[in-house]
Parts: sequence; structure tokens; C-alpha cells
Amino acid sequence: MKTLTLAAITTALFAAGITAAQAQQPPYPQGYVGGDAIFWELDPDGRADSRDGTGLRLNGGLKFNDYFAVEGHLGGGGSDGGVELDSLAGLYAKGILPVSREFRLYGLAGMTDVDFDVDSESGFSYGAGAEFDVAPNLSLGADYMRYLDEDQYDFDAASVGVRYRF
Repeated sequence: MKTLTLAAITTALFAAGITAAQAQQPPYPQGYVGGDAIFWELDPDGRADSRDGTGLRLNGGLKFNDYFAVEGHLGGGGSDGGVELDSLAGLYAKGILPVSREFRLYGLAGMTDVDFDVDSESGFSYGAGAEFDVAPNLSLGADYMRYLDEDQYDFDAASVGVRYRF
């Protein structure tokens, strides 16, 4: 009888643990949207006349699990000395490293189309960032992206912003 009671209690505790663990897991896929201030720099190779500006970027994505998402960026704005960022649009694979329940590091890799008033280019992009949850569905984040790495120039941007998960 003691064995049967012990087995029943163990099974009940195990089932309760599984249910509690499942309740803490967010449903996947999980969508998110956000807005960032971007601080960009257009740096011609071999010359000291870099250009920089401040613009806005919208981002959104779909998180498939705790470690992988697909993210898109749309942005623009800012000018310096005759160079204006008309638009940027990109699609990226996002690898996520959960450091804690509230804090994540991530890396991005994909393609971006950048349109300046003086030139337009597309190319491979990559970057890294971090997010920190400030509420159950709200996080603050920052990242640094190398949007273009061309023969004539590099185009980089740092950003800070907010993301909402739904």
C-alpha cells in the first residue's frame, strides 16, 4: 500500500511539474514588433569624410522557439553633408542566446537594401544585440548592425528601442 501511495504522489507531482513548466513557456510561434532610434554612419574606405545621422527603424519578427527567429527592418531618416538615408529594408535570421529569463543576447544575419539619395546598394548584413524584459510582453533592446560592407564604403548603425511581443 505504501508503494502504491508513493507512486501516486510521485506521479501527481511529476504531472504538476510538467503542467507548470508548460504554463511558463510562451506559445510559439510568437510575433513581435518594435521601434528604434538608429544612429548610422556611412564611412568611405580610405577617406576621413564619414557621414552620420539619426533616423528611425521599425522592426518585426516571428520567434519560432527560445533560440531562433526571423526579423525584418524598415527604416530611414537622417542626413549629414548632402547624404541622406532615404530607406533601408532587410530580412534576417536571428539566433538567440537566453542568458536569463529576462535577458537575451542575439545575432542577426541576412540581406539589406539601402537607399541613400546619392546611391542605392543591397548586400549581406550582420549584427549583434541584447534585449531586456521590463514587463511580460515588453522589452528594451540595443544592437549594432553592419548593413553594408562595400568596396567603396561601409554603412553601420547602432540602435536603441522597444519591442512588444504578442
